[in-house]
Amino acid sequence: MSTARVLLVDDRSENLLALEAILQGLPVNTIAVTSGEEALKRLLSEDYAAILLDAQMPGMDGFETARHIKQREKTRHTPIIFLTAADRDAHLAMRGYSVGAVDYITKPFDPWMLRTKVKVFIDLWAQGQALRQTSERTKDLREREGLLTRRLDEVRDALASWQDGRDADPEIERILSLLEPGPA
Repeated sequence: MSTARVLLVDDRSENLLALEAILQGLPVNTIAVTSGEEALKRLLSEDYAAILLDAQMPGMDGFETARHIKQREKTRHTPIIFLTAADRDAHLAMRGYSVGAVDYITKPFDPWMLRTKVKVFIDLWAQGQALRQTSERTKDLREREGLLTRRLDEVRDALASWQDGRDADPEIERILSLLEPGPA
């Protein structure tokens, strides 16, 4: 199974360094970018367990970036946690939630709280990966089962037609009985 990735988006490099330090030690690769445009480019080629997104950036702000993320089929379910230095303005928080954020955290924040929240999304991502692998394996096994069933039917039919018109051969009868489908 691959390692989860978390996308860090902030126009200030010192904030990105702080976020990387907070997440250090978690089973995650962090990818840091300094703009919404860069984030959208990264999201085209890679999947992420979560996105930590600065709400207020020059150019494309976090809200617009989130709107683009949620409009794409590939990324619409990726959890976004907004981080902002803005005052605890309920209007901004509601704006964040309205564009699809799962959380909206104002600075300064408790690093352990953020780390714990991100860990939850890493765990959910890992469970989703495991579920997808199990689903793919189950599909593969069902296809193989179908192939084997068809082959057994062919063998059964061939033996039965070979047996027709001949004196009953106990060994052929035994083989045919073994090839009969059992209870499901």
